[in-house]
Amino acid sequence: MINWMRRLNQALPGLVLGIILYGVIIELVGVWFVNDKLRYTTGLLIGIACAVGMAVHIAMIIEESVRIGKGHAKYLSFKSVMRYLVLCAVMIIMAFFKLGNMFTAIIGVLGLKVSAYAQPLLYRLLKINLFNTMAK
Repeated sequence: MINWMRRLNQALPGLVLGIILYGVIIELVGVWFVNDKLRYTTGLLIGIACAVGMAVHIAMIIEESVRIGKGHAKYLSFKSVMRYLVLCAVMIIMAFFKLGNMFTAIIGVLGLKVSAYAQPLLYRLLKINLFNTMAK
């Protein structure tokens, strides 16, 4: 699975790892402060799953647009709008069937942004740990 993501985009495995770590931290910190723990957790899981799906989709679209070459602007725009329409549909279905907390689902989707911004720090920490392990 990691090799597939790495072939698609070198940064994708780190981005997905960051999203998952973000989700674990938000779960461990926030679950103690809410009354409805099940809806909190399911909302966060749906949001994290959407964030991972969006990250993979973005990587696929970047790869396809590089292959298309000239005239890829309309294609990128269309796929971006479709990605957010799918996200809106997931949120509407989630609200209609009361599958989870909408607030935590949005917090989970924001994991994509947090992971993207924290990725250089994550790589720096992982390299330090790798070098420390190799030295021992």
